[in-house]
Amino acid sequence: MTKPMTKAVTHEESREPVKKTPADHLNDTLAQLKEMRHYSKTNVEHLTAIWMLFDGELSKLKRVDKIEDLMNRQGQLHDALEVVIADLEEALQKLQPAAEE
Repeated sequence: MTKPMTKAVTHEESREPVKKTPADHLNDTLAQLKEMRHYSKTNVEHLTAIWMLFDGELSKLKRVDKIEDLMNRQGQLHDALEVVIADLEEALQKLQPAAEE
């Protein structure tokens, strides 16, 4: 008589889902926003560098306004990210348990 085959349970399958606190969720959101801010800043810097190289050519093609608009919008996104990050960091401080003295 053979034994019935049982499936081996992996470590990942045996763990229960992690229950996150509101502070944990806020930390996750902040991490994502900070990553977005980093890429936003990098995009603005890259676009500005390209703009400086091709400003003369774009002027001749009468396409300057389109690039300026993109640069302004990207700058606005970066500024908005800064404001939201600062606000959420303040909210996170309020959620943190008071340090014991």
